[in-house]
Amino acid sequence: MRFRRTLGTAALAALAFTCAAVAPAQADGSAVLTTGSSSGPDVAIGDVLTASLVSGTAATFYSSASGTSGISCANSAFSATVTANPAAPGSAVEQLNTQTFGSCSSNVLGVTGVKSITVNNLPFTNTVGDGPGNPVALTPGAAGAMKTTVVLNTILGSINCVYQTTTGINGTTSNTGNTIGFSSQPFNLVSGSGLCFSTGWFSATYGPVTDTSVAGSPLIFVN
Repeated sequence: MRFRRTLGTAALAALAFTCAAVAPAQADGSAVLTTGSSSGPDVAIGDVLTASLVSGTAATFYSSASGTSGISCANSAFSATVTANPAAPGSAVEQLNTQTFGSCSSNVLGVTGVKSITVNNLPFTNTVGDGPGNPVALTPGAAGAMKTTVVLNTILGSINCVYQTTTGINGTTSNTGNTIGFSSQPFNLVSGSGLCFSTGWFSATYGPVTDTSVAGSPLIFVN
């Protein structure tokens, strides 16, 4: 009988040791942002996330929320650094460091081309939630309002149109395609000529979002 008790104690100890060994692996995938899959390793603080436009799509700045008059860019990309990645459920936080636009054109009467689009007052704060709808909130940083300067070539010469939002814009993420997107988000004109529309409605979908700080640049998942 004593021998059997000893065996039982040894078995329990072995089981406890096995569980302890498995626990670290089970900890992977517990954060809001993970790499490779929803159950993959947690994204580390300081990792750099990047993405370009989803293939075949454009970033647009239109003069109305539902219209097609304005500016369309075939190229756009961003780079952000993860500053917080708590256990799910919750919200991860990123610092948007760069956002670029290229290969832009305009169908606005009197505009002959788009010289440049520059995002000002970076970095911005990007909060990625894992609640219903997978909400994203891109908000101003310490430099002030989120501003974008659009330089247009017109029949009368070059003009600058400066748009801004002091409250930020909203978007969503999706694990299908590992995307982050914004749809018809308003920026108000703060300076520019009559050829600048009074509100620029921004839409773009970026993906796949990858973690370039990890070998192989694995895909980002939101849990």
